[in-house]
Amino acid sequence: MSKTALLFAGQGAQVVGMGKDLAEMFPSAKAWFDRANAALGYDLAGICFNGPEADLTKTENAQPGIFLVSWVAFQLLKERVPNLKFDVTVGLSLGEFTALTAAGAMTFEDGLRVVRQRGKFMQEACDVTRGGMAAIIGLDETPTREVCAEAGVVLANLNCPGQLVISGEAEKIAKACEIAKTKGAKRALPLPVAGAYHSPLMASAQPKLGAELAKVNLASPIVPVISNVTAQAHGTPSEISAKLVEQVCASVLWENSMRALLAEGFTRFIELGPGTALSGFMKRIDKTVTMLNVADVASLEATVADLNR
Repeated sequence: MSKTALLFAGQGAQVVGMGKDLAEMFPSAKAWFDRANAALGYDLAGICFNGPEADLTKTENAQPGIFLVSWVAFQLLKERVPNLKFDVTVGLSLGEFTALTAAGAMTFEDGLRVVRQRGKFMQEACDVTRGGMAAIIGLDETPTREVCAEAGVVLANLNCPGQLVISGEAEKIAKACEIAKTKGAKRALPLPVAGAYHSPLMASAQPKLGAELAKVNLASPIVPVISNVTAQAHGTPSEISAKLVEQVCASVLWENSMRALLAEGFTRFIELGPGTALSGFMKRIDKTVTMLNVADVASLEATVADLNR
């Protein structure tokens, strides 16, 4: 029996129009968007469907928007493939909250509200720090860590071979990009983000997120959920809360998480939510596995056809 992992999209995947065709095609999808608007008290669905882009890219909208579209993709997949069996869930950064919700660790409404607050707290941290991030292409982890040490920044995302992301003060990121090129990076590209995610500059968001999580009734997941911080399965509900708080400033160990699942015999991965970034990472980690995704009606139909073979 092949083992299946569900992967949930992270911030940066947002795009105006995401989820719109799903809501138009499937009444159950529209119901989830309506339920989200009711839970939050504003028209998040409208921002996802119609923008404007400036509103959607605000962290406090992008994070719950991606959570919502990813959740709808998950629900539609279960609806269309009633015997869908999955053995683990994983999400990139904010996607970890979607992964935990999909595994029953929190309710949809709680997950959505916490992610909205997380986005606000992180935006507040961005507003009081001058941070940035950059993608380092074509440089291995060891020399990239040397770049970070030299420039005074941190390694934020270890996504896949040859694709790492650094984070820190904006001036230091510019310096790090120059150093990376001298060490042989093919490219060192500053990213269009509001601040230095997954770095110590986000520290002010941590106690606020902890207080929000304390209001949520966390349960033990029905399947293992992999932590971005450890690349291992989450533990008890109190440990889940602690790791989610830690994750705000910690490195995202995505490649390590995927390699751990490959070592456990996982051969099918389904990306849920806007974009195909996680599928792209997997192509660089292991081209031999089955990689499916659900982002819109076309990709849903293709994935359903594949799973129902």
